[in-house]
Amino acid sequence: MNEPASGTDRQSTAEQTPAPALPPEVTARWQARFRAPRVSLPDWAFDAPHRNLYSSDLSGVIEQYAWDRSTGTHRQVTDRPNGTLIGTLSPDGETIWWFADTDGDEFGVWMTQPFEGGPDTPAVPEVGPAYPAGLEIGDELVAIGRSTDDGSELWLAPRGQAPRVIYRHPDPASVDALTHDGDLLVISHSEHGDPRYPALRVLRTSDDSVVAEKWDGEGRGLHASEFAPLSGDTRLLVGHERRGREELLIWDVAADTETEIVLDLPGDVTAGWYPDGSALLVGHDHAARSELYRYDLASGALEKLDTPTGVVRGATARPDGTVELAWSNAELPPVIRRADGPVVLSVSDEEPPAAYPVEDRWVPGPGGDVHALLVRPAGEGPYATAFLVHGGPESADDDSYRARRAAYVDAGYAVVHVNYRGSTGYGSAWRDALTGRPGLTELEDIGAVYDALVAEGVVDPARVLLTGGSWGGFLTLLGLGTQPERWAAGIAEVPVADYLAAYEDEMEGLRAYDRALFGGSPEEVRDVYVRSSPITYVDAVAAPVLVVAGANDPRCPIRQIDNYLTRLEELGKEHEVYRFDAGHGSLVIEETIRQVEVALDFALRHVKP
Repeated sequence: MNEPASGTDRQSTAEQTPAPALPPEVTARWQARFRAPRVSLPDWAFDAPHRNLYSSDLSGVIEQYAWDRSTGTHRQVTDRPNGTLIGTLSPDGETIWWFADTDGDEFGVWMTQPFEGGPDTPAVPEVGPAYPAGLEIGDELVAIGRSTDDGSELWLAPRGQAPRVIYRHPDPASVDALTHDGDLLVISHSEHGDPRYPALRVLRTSDDSVVAEKWDGEGRGLHASEFAPLSGDTRLLVGHERRGREELLIWDVAADTETEIVLDLPGDVTAGWYPDGSALLVGHDHAARSELYRYDLASGALEKLDTPTGVVRGATARPDGTVELAWSNAELPPVIRRADGPVVLSVSDEEPPAAYPVEDRWVPGPGGDVHALLVRPAGEGPYATAFLVHGGPESADDDSYRARRAAYVDAGYAVVHVNYRGSTGYGSAWRDALTGRPGLTELEDIGAVYDALVAEGVVDPARVLLTGGSWGGFLTLLGLGTQPERWAAGIAEVPVADYLAAYEDEMEGLRAYDRALFGGSPEEVRDVYVRSSPITYVDAVAAPVLVVAGANDPRCPIRQIDNYLTRLEELGKEHEVYRFDAGHGSLVIEETIRQVEVALDFALRHVKP
């Protein structure tokens, strides 16, 4: 189990006063939501669909598990102190691949283990440690992507031959899709200079020659999903955004022809193949909810699958035509089920407590209407309120089950989520609207929702907490400095706190993302980074702040957080810090519970519900 580093908590200006104690049954309820074992949607081997792999926190740590459906047996594959998040199966189901990093730092190598159990061995020893940049496993070869401070390197490892580098570039690239027969490999690259909008290149694996290229131009990304699952079939499913939102096309890479799939659906769509290649399983995301459809390629018929209102985290079509999915909504916990109802996989009889429904709000903002989600505690408003802002920024809050959200409601707070400009699911223009002015743009939308809910009588403006993790932690610290009149306290988890220092220390893929987002490197547009950096506004911070930091975080590195904390200390600003010995979050459930305990204790002391 992961113990916090020494010097975990400190406060700069005052002795801590005890927090109001939550009733024991309330504490037991919110903790039970975290402790109830969860499972991911099982991955299955294409040529042996009875062999499955899933992740679960059944042991208290997220690890990989093998499941043989023909015998009903389950086996824990990995067992590491800080958990194992990434794993997959070879097409024949004989081998499990899993990614071995060090203490959550995301830097490591691929390992393999026989499906039936056995020793772990380095998958391709010639490929050195790196951040993962895609993995495609075929019957006769494997393609591995890796990213380091030197840029991207893509490898091909044919069976019986020495592995070789097939692509190398200082900008981000990844391996994305492999034909069923292994003849063609698709890679994504950002040679045009903007990794947010990748281009695609098709290579012949026999000689690494270029078969085809596709790029939609500036501000329009292409995302390869997968090839049709038939030998000799060169149809590639691709996501595009030519009309301002995520849509689909099928690109026959051998003929270099494409067919756009135009669906009468208002939100973003993604898809995967049915195993016989005759249809697509389409996911539709809109206004914080998702739906599933079957799209028949021959007739063009679109059939909605009967799934409850909520959020589908993943779905797959099995060889028998049934669809399995991971589903939840804000009230009901996640379940792995078939689209027609039956539960597919459960690892425990322990069910987490139900949570709370979300209400939708659409609020006029400076860039258009902002979608927010509200959860009310018991009693009448106005309420002490926690604004829980999501990370990413290319992400979104939705109508899914969130144990952390429910913990704040249990403690007596209203909770508000804001899908600010930069969020996904509301079109390309909304997602990209923060370019050149990150942080400050999102906070305008958060402020608009704040003002609307105060005017509505929902939020008590004297008792509002701002909190989030990663990009949400960045927005928290930036908001405390640029909107000090709004916030009574702030909790920033694994945040960007000093953007200039963060850029120097973060992984190269994120540096490339930042260059695209800010309009250049700090050497080129230093003033833009300074304008968006929380440490620029630290003098104006008036509310007490708690910072939660991972010692091995490659995304929001510890040095830049320490810079911010040092400035708080020098200025005599009230603050506390909790450090944990992992990376950008923890896969250890008890460590996560400790972090929520620290956050709730801080919130209850400074913003009384």
